[in-house]
Amino acid sequence: RPPQSRSPRSAWPLGAPASMHVYETQHRVAHSADDMFKLVADVELYPKFLPLCEELKLKRRERRDGKEVLIATMTVGYKLIRESFTTEVILDGDARTIVVHYLDGPFSFLENRWVFRPLTPQACEIDFYIAYSFRSRLLERLMGGLFDRAVRKYTDAFEARADAIYGTRSPSLASQQ
Repeated sequence: RPPQSRSPRSAWPLGAPASMHVYETQHRVAHSADDMFKLVADVELYPKFLPLCEELKLKRRERRDGKEVLIATMTVGYKLIRESFTTEVILDGDARTIVVHYLDGPFSFLENRWVFRPLTPQACEIDFYIAYSFRSRLLERLMGGLFDRAVRKYTDAFEARADAIYGTRSPSLASQQ
């Protein structure tokens, strides 16, 4: 299924809330669900390979209801523009899900979900969903298009990172069920 994106446009005045961006995709990869979960859960390594991510500071790590919960601040930037935002990241290794809730920063809303479904022992399907809205129309104008393009490259960046860490496997593995 091809990636889907919705980015409503409006003629709201400058002071009105920015538009909501939603991007979701399902993608099969030739890596195990457990390996892909571990890779995405290792947030401290994001600056090494994730588009626009310049820094990630882990503020807290705790166990809550059998899940690992992280509080992390990511700094994204391009040229002269830098913005930092803090999120709560809930890692559920048993269910192979990652849910991200927005806490603070330049957004009025941010939610991100990952689901890793095993297809074979060496392949999985990744469901990726993100919805966000910038706090101001000015920031939307400055960073909106750039952030939107970066978000669309996230699953590819993680797959390329998995290939670098775990090795490249036959593409046919990802299409087997």
